[in-house]
Amino acid sequence: MELRRYQSPDCKEVTELFYNTVHIVNAKDYTKGQLDVWATGQVDLEKWNQSLQEHYSIVAIDNEIIVGFGDIDKDGYLDRLFVHADYQGKGIATAICNQLEQVVEGKITTHASITAKPFFEKRGYKVIKKQKVERQGIFLTNFVMEKDKAFPIL
Repeated sequence: MELRRYQSPDCKEVTELFYNTVHIVNAKDYTKGQLDVWATGQVDLEKWNQSLQEHYSIVAIDNEIIVGFGDIDKDGYLDRLFVHADYQGKGIATAICNQLEQVVEGKITTHASITAKPFFEKRGYKVIKKQKVERQGIFLTNFVMEKDKAFPIL
């Protein structure tokens, strides 16, 4: 597996990975209705590309296929972290996260899904609050989590 910076031509493959990961991996923690409003399948590629270019964004490549991606902004908000359903549990999210966390100082914040919460807890993130996010009249639970890099958990 190779990690590299996100590039514009990656956008379509990244958005497809996002959709499929949400609908397969997160299905154990969310209803079909919740998954449908979270990842609708209707993607504004221009908006995604702009967001991924503005953030520090990484893709994981295996056999010329994008198998994971993640991004963090300059303020330490870890926005997205998704790994292909067939590549779960192989250390890809850890490798991406390690690289993302190195580019910011101080506190890192993320809004972790129910599915991702244990992953972030193992990395030393603490739950600040549980919240319900509304999308098209449907509520999804996630967790605002923080990690202070100044005091690493050993």
